[in-house]
Amino acid sequence: METKRRFQVGEESAGQRLDDFLAERVAALSRMHIAGLLARGECSVNGSEARAGRRLRAGDAVELSDAPEVSNSMTPERAPLEIVHEDEHVVVLVKPSGQLVHPTRGVKSGTLANALAYHLNRFRIADFGLQVDEGGLKDDGNGLTEDEGQASSHPSSNPQSEISNPPLIRPGLVHRLDRDTSGLMVVAKTRAALSRLSQHFQRRLVEKRYAAVVAGRVERDELTIDAPIGRDEDARPRWLVAESGRQAETRLRVIERGARRTLVELEPVTGRTNQLRIHCAHAGHAIVGDTLYAGEPHARLCLHASRLAFRHPSTPVWSEFISQAPAEVLSAFSEEV
Repeated sequence: METKRRFQVGEESAGQRLDDFLAERVAALSRMHIAGLLARGECSVNGSEARAGRRLRAGDAVELSDAPEVSNSMTPERAPLEIVHEDEHVVVLVKPSGQLVHPTRGVKSGTLANALAYHLNRFRIADFGLQVDEGGLKDDGNGLTEDEGQASSHPSSNPQSEISNPPLIRPGLVHRLDRDTSGLMVVAKTRAALSRLSQHFQRRLVEKRYAAVVAGRVERDELTIDAPIGRDEDARPRWLVAESGRQAETRLRVIERGARRTLVELEPVTGRTNQLRIHCAHAGHAIVGDTLYAGEPHARLCLHASRLAFRHPSTPVWSEFISQAPAEVLSAFSEEV
């Protein structure tokens, strides 16, 4: 049954694109699905149909038809995962550099979401001999499950192949890391966990720290980079520091100084697209390996999500996880010491 989601645009979101505004507030829907809803005219601003690139104003009333998510390519794929914690509500893992978090228009497989879709359903797949077709995943109200009929059993002598296929769990992607950034992520396994964690991220109740190697010698032990970030379709890269952009703040703390590079800890106070990379470059200390923002060449982007702390979605327990920066990141610093 179709329902409506309604939002009021606040001063802090003035000037933001409509698609970005919705993606931040409707965590249960993928960006691809939101784009499809907008293209089909399923969203209005102040009562009139609105498109993805519309710039919002404070006080605007946004209404989105909450239609079921259409089929996508989030197919379960067997792939290794570096899991540091798992319970019935969440999975905490370390994403490797070079891997997309979720499928895009151009990349339909090999993503973290594909690997998680397999991991979360591996026992169902093994027990029932399931072959999962490419298809949409939807929320059935109890958990995040795949559409009925998308999974079909292989004919076999296994008597369980006669049993109707169980629903498949969809990984709830609460936040994301760039393809080239490695490090800690938390993924929801239930609708309730997804909703609670999404609220915590939006209210900035989650603590995130990144280890990075940046160009140059950062002389101050600590500094705050406060510079608005916006999107310019005519610029390359599109995301950059712009007076018309949204407020963005990053805290930097020096861990160790080398001759020409510095090992730092970065704390994103806000969560704008490419924020850490943009702010470091803006401060004159681009992250090593960041070819998009004029960083010094290296085998990989030297940025790693090293600490993640949050209140568990089912209990009041404060959970903290640490991941050491990979050797290929630290090597970018040690070779300059």
